[in-house]
Amino acid sequence: MSEKILEIKELVKHYAVTRGIVFKKTIGHVQAVDGVTLDLREGETLGVVGESGCGKSTLSRVVMNLELPTAGTVLYRGEDIFKMRGGDMRRLRRQIQLVMQDPYTSLNPRMTVGDLIGEPFEIHTEVAPKGSRRQKVQELLELVGLNPEHINRYPHQFSGGQRQRIGIARALALRPEIIVCDEPVSALDVSIQAQVMNLLEKLQSELGLAYIFIAHDLSVVRHLSDRVAVMYLGKIVEIGTEDQIYERPTHPYTQALLSAVPVPDPTVRSTKAIIRLTGDVPSPANPPSGCRFRTRCWKAQDICAKEVPALVERRGTDHPSACHFAEEREIVVTHEAGVA
Repeated sequence: MSEKILEIKELVKHYAVTRGIVFKKTIGHVQAVDGVTLDLREGETLGVVGESGCGKSTLSRVVMNLELPTAGTVLYRGEDIFKMRGGDMRRLRRQIQLVMQDPYTSLNPRMTVGDLIGEPFEIHTEVAPKGSRRQKVQELLELVGLNPEHINRYPHQFSGGQRQRIGIARALALRPEIIVCDEPVSALDVSIQAQVMNLLEKLQSELGLAYIFIAHDLSVVRHLSDRVAVMYLGKIVEIGTEDQIYERPTHPYTQALLSAVPVPDPTVRSTKAIIRLTGDVPSPANPPSGCRFRTRCWKAQDICAKEVPALVERRGTDHPSACHFAEEREIVVTHEAGVA
């Protein structure tokens, strides 16, 4: 069992809802992340999946210390990152890097590729002395499958997949231990998604990286993840290994998500049971009492409105699930539906 390098404990991030222009009054809070507990081990990929608006990207920004939490802690090798200042925070930035969702907006169009990838060296001068920076950038370009001779080109001269490779090269510049991937392939064509996913897998094998991989596409997450956490309305509702989540899901929300994954084989598709959820996702500013999924759940009973289900293993299951009536259910999800 590899060592834990990142521990997220009871993390909460609420945003104030205000009214008024001059004299603003807080009238409520958007509960974007509400009591999330996760951990990440060396060389592991932890997938975080869920619908848009469930709090995945907010979780990534708080873990990166780009936003301060309302409550909770994030420990990197036992140290609370929210208490770090000055040199300690500077050293942390080397170890945890971010690959953003949209390669068309995450790169400065006025900077060359060489300047974009080499910019971290201007701050962390100990990583690459000034005379060797051009060579380092070219090595990074080659590492992610781009031509080193294109170091003086601008982002608009590259395709979307190539731009995302530039973003990955920039994240690798400081030789980090953890990379947070915030939906890194959702803006790309399917064929390009496969190339970027295979690149991430190759880099992890060669460099020993640990990933937090955030996505809303379960078939994409399956291709890369060792463990998967399913998120709904700010909370983790189920967590387990890739096999546990995809072969033996226990939470109704996970089962519904998996039933919606397309299956290319028409013979298998004709026998597949599809779970159709009714109603809309509740507002995170006014979530339901008890279980937040109960307003769309076919198993909901009176207890679901009164008690918040704990994220624990239930009788007859082998991994934690936040459902009073969790049970295993076979869902047809073929590997062909994922990225090859």
